[in-house]
Amino acid sequence: MVVSSELIVLASTKVGEKSLVIHCLSRDWGRRSFIVSLTRQLNSAYFLPLNIIEAEVIENPKSDLWRVRNFRLKHALPGLRGNISKNTMSLFMSEVLYRTIKDGAHEDGLFEWTCNSILTLDALDQDFSNYHLRFLMELCTALGFDLSMEGLTPFAGEYYGVLGDLHRASFAEFMLYPLNGQKRNRLAEILLKYLSFHCESSINVRSLAVLREVFA
Repeated sequence: MVVSSELIVLASTKVGEKSLVIHCLSRDWGRRSFIVSLTRQLNSAYFLPLNIIEAEVIENPKSDLWRVRNFRLKHALPGLRGNISKNTMSLFMSEVLYRTIKDGAHEDGLFEWTCNSILTLDALDQDFSNYHLRFLMELCTALGFDLSMEGLTPFAGEYYGVLGDLHRASFAEFMLYPLNGQKRNRLAEILLKYLSFHCESSINVRSLAVLREVFA
């Protein structure tokens, strides 16, 4: 059975010389991995992290790894791909999603929220240095965790007041909230610990170190 579907690429893994496994978030199946047959005509740029693509999914009841074909970029994301700071932030966001959402997980509304988060970052012209923090906070809610100051208290330490301000802030206020690189990094670490606690597994996001350098 062939089904047309939208997929958000979280990561990819090369398998041999002619195949690629793409780890995706989909509206229809939640987090799922698919196998792609590579050809000279198939541009690997389709599978950059956080790309939103349309593809034909070939369902196979005899295998958990379904094939996909006939790709089309749903959104070009010029604002994201043309800006090294945004692109670095997108790598962080995709790795967080990849390490947080388990295979087979299917949260209602998560696909739509993720699409909106990607398109919002793509559209922002300036003042987006705090965006990954907003993303982490909203992700907690999208995954069904109770993001309250009471829940954050065990992780907040000296940043309790700042987290309280950000928790109450509108989107515009959040983006303009004055933070230096050190504070942003520490807040990201706190929110990742909060996510790890609720996911009951350690979330080690390697791209945070790169993000730390870009937004120092």
